[in-house]
Amino acid sequence: MHTDEDVNPEAGLVDSEPTDAGWGDIPGDTALTITVPEADPLVRAGFPAHVTVLYPFVHESRIDATTHRELAALFAAHDAFTLTFEAFGRYPGVLYLDPWPHDPVTALTKDLTRRWPEAVPYRGIFGAGLAPHLTIANHEGPATQEAAYDALQAELAPALPLSRPVDTVRLIAWDGRRWQDRAAYRLGARS
Repeated sequence: MHTDEDVNPEAGLVDSEPTDAGWGDIPGDTALTITVPEADPLVRAGFPAHVTVLYPFVHESRIDATTHRELAALFAAHDAFTLTFEAFGRYPGVLYLDPWPHDPVTALTKDLTRRWPEAVPYRGIFGAGLAPHLTIANHEGPATQEAAYDALQAELAPALPLSRPVDTVRLIAWDGRRWQDRAAYRLGARS
């Protein structure tokens, strides 16, 4: 998902502005995410704590009852799991929490992209995609990121570890101003 976002706390929605990075959100974009409200107090990036399973998914106009059934079946075939956040990591300009284990999230992403191969993680900008992560901050540039993120990491480290039982994946959609919840799919809900 786009990361220059502001939360509208009253509505529980996320606002965003396009960037020049080449991957701004497009109205109708969708994403599949795992919310991590336990980490919300740590996040300085301007949006709720989450681990992205797949961004972007397919355009919202393509999501119909059949798509919802297929998504429900796909997620039901995966067991619920727990993510633990004990360590920080960094991508250029980004401080994140590393969710462990990666395998359950990666397995979901692989199954989704196998079924919907047109849903290329992060529009292919990062090759095969990024490892699962929970963005804490993404506002520092190359000249300031090391010192700023070292200080932020030291400030936040006492709050770790965090754990999050994961039994649901959320479908969200970008309406041109905000990310909005569209559906929730249960893990391990085989019929």
